[in-house]
Amino acid sequence: MTFVIMGASGNTGAVAAEMLLAQGHAVRVVVRDASKAKRFADRGAEVAIADVIDAAALDRAFAGASGAYVLVPPNMATADFRGYQRAAADAIASAARSSGVPHVVLLSSVGAQHPAGTGPIAGLHVAEARLRDVAGTRTTSLRAAYFMENLGGSLSMLEQGLLPSFTPAALAFDMVATKDIGKLAAQLLVEDSGASQIIELCGPTKVSSNDVAAALSKITGKSIAVAEAPLEAMVPTLTGFGMPAELAELYREMTAGVVTGHVDFEGGHRRVRGTTTVADVLSTLLQR
Repeated sequence: MTFVIMGASGNTGAVAAEMLLAQGHAVRVVVRDASKAKRFADRGAEVAIADVIDAAALDRAFAGASGAYVLVPPNMATADFRGYQRAAADAIASAARSSGVPHVVLLSSVGAQHPAGTGPIAGLHVAEARLRDVAGTRTTSLRAAYFMENLGGSLSMLEQGLLPSFTPAALAFDMVATKDIGKLAAQLLVEDSGASQIIELCGPTKVSSNDVAAALSKITGKSIAVAEAPLEAMVPTLTGFGMPAELAELYREMTAGVVTGHVDFEGGHRRVRGTTTVADVLSTLLQR
């Protein structure tokens, strides 16, 4: 059996590929740049070159595989983020159909059950729907919580003793480490339930900005306080850092959904808890 891993140069794909190789499975990694796959090729993995919106190249990458881990990687530069997401979802579904790959594990997201009101997550609602329509391919939608690693973008003011937050300091919501996503993706490929399914993946506990500040205080040895910012300041802040306006507004919408509870797990599906804590992830981020 050969397992295909998209995004092998990223956080979740790299972990999935490494885990499968360590278990002795045949792995084919999909990257846009062959140099990013050298460490996997050195361990015996096949390397396929494909862009996520290139259906023909993805078809070749999926050919003959027993399963594939697929994702829509972020494209922070595009002026049409929604269009990019649709193009990627269409290409992945087209490649799954034409290649006949029997099982696909899709990196989806908490809140993907909703068609709107979730910012960039709505693109994964579309991806789930596209893959459900592929006859003969079983889809495991791995709906992951907010990535703990995204907290890295909020650490620039630690020297001032501050942790900026666009969510209320005491609001706890589900987060998960990308390492735990990659591990579960590999596990799901190997175990293959034989039917399409939805998996909800979260971390050990819900996490608030106050929890993050407390963990940072312990790690750094200095007092870190949460600096709450109003949600209406999010778009100008993000565009000020160079993010396209459309994408900044999508992130504002997603954050608003987290605050109101719209962006939450659907329930009624298998729930898995990762073992990596937010303190573990923060410690790693601060060492980089």
